Amino acid sequence: MTDKELTDTEDFIKTLSSDLTGWLVGSALPLWASHGVDPETGACFEAINLETVSGTGSTCRARVVPRQIYSFLEGTRLGWTGPGAVIATALFDWYLDTYLLDDGFYAASADRVDQVTDTTFDLYNQAFSLFGFAQVAAALPGRRDIAAKHATDLLNRLRDTLRHSEAGFREAVPDRLPLRSNPHMHLFEACLAWEGVSDDPVWRDLADEIAELALTRFIDPVSGGLREYFGPDWASFNGDEGRTMEPGHQFEWAWLLAGWGRSRGDAGALIAARRLYDIAWTYGIDESRGVAFMGLNSDFTVRDPLARLWGQTEWIKAAIALAQVSTGPERAAYLSDLTEAVGALRVFLDSAPEGLWQDKLSPDGSFVSEPAPASSLYHIVCAIAELNAFASSL
Repeated sequence: MTDKELTDTEDFIKTLSSDLTGWLVGSALPLWASHGVDPETGACFEAINLETVSGTGSTCRARVVPRQIYSFLEGTRLGWTGPGAVIATALFDWYLDTYLLDDGFYAASADRVDQVTDTTFDLYNQAFSLFGFAQVAAALPGRRDIAAKHATDLLNRLRDTLRHSEAGFREAVPDRLPLRSNPHMHLFEACLAWEGVSDDPVWRDLADEIAELALTRFIDPVSGGLREYFGPDWASFNGDEGRTMEPGHQFEWAWLLAGWGRSRGDAGALIAARRLYDIAWTYGIDESRGVAFMGLNSDFTVRDPLARLWGQTEWIKAAIALAQVSTGPERAAYLSDLTEAVGALRVFLDSAPEGLWQDKLSPDGSFVSEPAPASSLYHIVCAIAELNAFASSL
């Protein structure tokens, strides 16, 4: 790439960032604030119907609430002038009042009239609880102390009951298999968020522990690909399920490990992040549709050709993270990939009413007919925030 081509690419990235940020603060967040939140209860909807543009779903999964808290608060930081803090405060209060169970963990789902509908324990939901509490502590001074207390209480509860003898956490008591890397990815994300708002070394220590677990167990030492499912000793899970790899998660772990490796000066993490990215980019992008699809097998053959919106956002974040730790032709390649990743995300945004999105793209190029899931807003906002910060640095 010549100097002029590089400058043109960087200018194009700035334009892409401006366009997406404008879409978020001008269309998406106003729509989700008015139609994705119940004005009477302060609870959030699971999805918005694309045809009627109205909130839908009688229940809401636990993971959605902290994600929406993050989305409204981060959107405010990006320039949205709506009532982000008010909405996030109401969601936080509702979450504590409704989802917190007597055993100290958070329920899997509840309805908008404050009734728990599923008490099943899921480590993934606890990870997002910690993540959401970090956002509250960072942006809502009036709720900072209570968010920190609930985060500490939850982490202590996890360590007391589900601590794995080697590293990380088990899935349930009694043990439930397979163990999974994905909840640990979001625990990792939550710990890194807490590092930014707390001086308690427990968050840094746990982030380091999970990073090491990823580098030594989650990532296959031969192929460099990240596996999803594991046996009780963190060995790869037996059978077909144990072969599962997901391009979106390769990208997402690449983003997290690149950021962690940068902050810790860990060259091994950066090498691993580059390999994860290379696998996802080489084997997980459908050239005909221009998008990242869902599943690979451990030999990198296609397992699930369905493409979902969230995978495109993780491609964006990973390309940015690796461009930031690269120079010369390698950096230029990541920048070129970044423009393609933004184009992949726009496939899902531009085919829906303004401020909404399609979620699933079939192999034949048609979208699955369904409401826009609220859970995707977190992915979109995070990608736009990363792109916005990166564009500002160019």
